Amino acid sequence: MKAPAQFVDQRQVRRSFARAAASYDEVAVLQREIASRMLARLDYVRIEPQRILDLGCGTGANLTALHARYPGALLIGADFCENMLRASQASRSRLRWLMPFLRRQRTPLLAADAGALPFPPQSIGLLWSNLMLHWLDDPLAAFREAHRLLDVGGLLMFSAFGPDTLKELRSSFKDGHVHTQRFTDMHDYGDMLLECGFSDPVMDAELLTMTYAGFDQLLIDLRHSGSTCAMQARSHGLTGRAAWARARAAYARLAADDGRVPATVEVVYGHAWKAAPRKTPAGLSIVRFDPQQRMR
Repeated sequence: MKAPAQFVDQRQVRRSFARAAASYDEVAVLQREIASRMLARLDYVRIEPQRILDLGCGTGANLTALHARYPGALLIGADFCENMLRASQASRSRLRWLMPFLRRQRTPLLAADAGALPFPPQSIGLLWSNLMLHWLDDPLAAFREAHRLLDVGGLLMFSAFGPDTLKELRSSFKDGHVHTQRFTDMHDYGDMLLECGFSDPVMDAELLTMTYAGFDQLLIDLRHSGSTCAMQARSHGLTGRAAWARARAAYARLAADDGRVPATVEVVYGHAWKAAPRKTPAGLSIVRFDPQQRMR
């Protein structure tokens, strides 16, 4: 049987984040802002999870915020880049000296693949994932795992970058190679959630604009946050000076009056619930009866 096509180079994703582990927290302004907006959305959700999984936890910034919101829950961080997990462990060790309440918290950190997580079914009450899905070759596999892990009534909440992300960078290169990650439309994410059996998925998106002093500063920020292109169709050799010069000149034409250049970010937000099953594992339909008291 022919193996399915692989569009995302997972080894390159791991290498990029491994190199960026030491610098990630210094430049992850956007990632922290999106996490803050996700946390605000939890204000409208009534849930008291006993176990929370931060999937793609990176350096662990979201674990502290989630612990503050759900102090009675067991938090677990999972990421497939061990360097990021080591940076998370070091960061949390420093925080324990500054925040005494964290000394009582022990957060397991696991190196794991989002499509094959080492947890039993129905063991998680809230599965949180901030800006991880677009680094996967198949987000559907991660959604299937999320559905398996969530308890009935459990919540999946995630964010990801949408198709308009880095559109200026994409259009600046004319060399025939891919220079940004593949980003999935929010409607496709919604269809995946339904296919996996999630109930009442809610999807929305917003456009944000980051500004930089210039083209090279944007590239430095992407590299230091691990957010460089990891598609198989990217150039696997060195990009020539002429191609860089043309891209730099094209991007410079987008500069505002103050000389700063824009970088569009489309943020996709989604959440969905794990509903009670409608069929048995054998495929038989489950019919539920609500007994009513007989009136005399």
